[in-house]
Amino acid sequence: MKQDRRLSPSTIVTIIYNVIAFFVTVSLSLIIPKVLNYGKGTINTPFDIQMSGISFTMQFLLIALVAMIIISLAAKTVLRDVDKWFRLSKEGKKPDKKLIKSVREKCLDVPYGFLFFEVFIPVVIVILGLAFTGSHDIVMIFKVVLLVFSMSTFLSVVSYISSKTIFDKILSSTYTYDKNIGKRRNIRERMFVIILSILLASILMTSLVGYSSGIIEKEEALFNSYEYILNQNFDTAKLYNVDEIKDILKSLVLLDNNETIFMETSENEFINVKGKEITDFVKEYIKQSVVDENAGRLYDSYGLDRQGASIKINTDKGIYRIGIMYDVYALISLKRIIIAAALLMIICVAIVIIFSNSISKSLHDIYIGFKNIISNKDKITTLPAISNDEIGDLVISFNDIQKLNSEHVADIENKQNMLIERERLASLGQMIGGISHSLKTPIFSISGGVEGLNDLVNEFDSSIEDPTVNEKDMHDIAKDMKEWIEKIRGQLSYVSEIITTVKGQAVNLSGEDSIDFTIKELFSHTSILMKHEFQSALVTLNVENNVDDSTIIHGNLNNLVQVLNNLLSNAIQCYTNEEKKQVDLCANKKSGYIIITIRDYGPGIPKDVKNKLFKEMITTKGKDGTGLGIFMSYSMIKGKFNGDMKIDDVDVGTKFDIYIPYDG
Repeated sequence: MKQDRRLSPSTIVTIIYNVIAFFVTVSLSLIIPKVLNYGKGTINTPFDIQMSGISFTMQFLLIALVAMIIISLAAKTVLRDVDKWFRLSKEGKKPDKKLIKSVREKCLDVPYGFLFFEVFIPVVIVILGLAFTGSHDIVMIFKVVLLVFSMSTFLSVVSYISSKTIFDKILSSTYTYDKNIGKRRNIRERMFVIILSILLASILMTSLVGYSSGIIEKEEALFNSYEYILNQNFDTAKLYNVDEIKDILKSLVLLDNNETIFMETSENEFINVKGKEITDFVKEYIKQSVVDENAGRLYDSYGLDRQGASIKINTDKGIYRIGIMYDVYALISLKRIIIAAALLMIICVAIVIIFSNSISKSLHDIYIGFKNIISNKDKITTLPAISNDEIGDLVISFNDIQKLNSEHVADIENKQNMLIERERLASLGQMIGGISHSLKTPIFSISGGVEGLNDLVNEFDSSIEDPTVNEKDMHDIAKDMKEWIEKIRGQLSYVSEIITTVKGQAVNLSGEDSIDFTIKELFSHTSILMKHEFQSALVTLNVENNVDDSTIIHGNLNNLVQVLNNLLSNAIQCYTNEEKKQVDLCANKKSGYIIITIRDYGPGIPKDVKNKLFKEMITTKGKDGTGLGIFMSYSMIKGKFNGDMKIDDVDVGTKFDIYIPYDG
């Protein structure tokens, strides 16, 4: 048997995110010195290790390692259920619904969580790293954080898109027809997050690169200016005393860039002549002779924001170094860039919101259109195609589907009406056979009554001239005639009721207007039509009506009679050779509904048939059944009475409950 060597989802996601995290770290280690203008000899040198305790490259390798460990732990922890589902699937086992739900929630929510996770975790790690290693001023830290944030944002979107492919495959594998789960994020929010992230990263990166490019030009001009000032005021071939040097330095006319003037003695002691104290970064840069490799140029920290110019001169106490530290960064320019970036971001946000709202509205209109189709609404609403793109194509396709669906629905309804009419006529034919048998008794009674009346008429006629017939005899004859008339009238009323009921069932189902009727009338019609069938099958019908006559049902009485007839016929036919055969027909009121219950005590309906009973035409009668009766009855209750029909689980037999809303 071939072994399944597929990696678990958490492993694949971990690899994707770790590769991207490593790429981000390596990219930052290459980009930061260039974009932030790190001074010559300040990174990956003994000087760098002396100042930070660890080399620049090693810092980023550690940052990458920490980030990868955090990502790995987070992925394995968050995706536990996804991995469990994967293992069960590999073993050919079926996961339970609770696990499937958890897996789908994770696959929908985790990509967004990691999107923000990958943006802010590197920023936090870098801030902590800069704080731990020291030798970074506030402006430098701010620029590093912006750069890290920009790169992390850009590449987090890349990792989101890459991992989303994996999660989408899992969502496809676990999809059911249930409602979507997980936190809902509409297309507007998704576009807003992704597009805005890319825009923000691009704006910040462009601003930093533009600012740094301007600084490079400025720092070169400032260095030349301050170097020129030093060379103009000091002769490197002349021998100076310390006091003379101080006097010259104090008299220098500078550019007012927050300058600091200092001297380094031959014993490597530093003397501040003007301005703030010299930082350890500058002192170490000079002590390790890195300044000599950089032609006398000094840096106050790793970047170019504050630097200096220096020269060596001869004194009576040995060789001294004199220098001027000055600010290179332009605070006004930095503020302007930040303001411009913020304004540009606001404009971009507004454009993204308007654009995403437009797309979201178009998709929402299509969604509402599909909901109307699902709801079987007759009205067709054609959506206008307002763009010549994929959404426009979708709108046109929707309109075509809606038109085609309307035609199919009409065709299905016509065919359904034909099937229902056939079933109605078939049951009507069976019913008329029983009715004709029921009519024999009253017809024979009427025929006998007519003969009796005829004899009495003849007797009356012959007694008119008979002198032996007195007045009392005449009254007796009249009395007998009245009795026969009453008997005939009763039988005729019964026959009339049968004919009226049969006539109501004989008309087309869609041809009768709705009327108001009571349960008593419904049960009366049903009992008349089903009487012979129950008698022939030797089945007892137990009728129990707990609904008063003030409760009115509005609808087609004959439709509901046919539904009851179908269910009662099925109940009769479920019996075979049982000794006690009975069917219950009950009516009760509950929560705004009249509940009509039909129950038999036969063998019952198999569970697999129950599950399909109202969804398709299915029968347990083999070739003798069509399965249309119950399906038609269910459709009629739902469509014509806005009610419902359910089959309940009972220990013995079968029980149907019909829910009909009533007035009052």
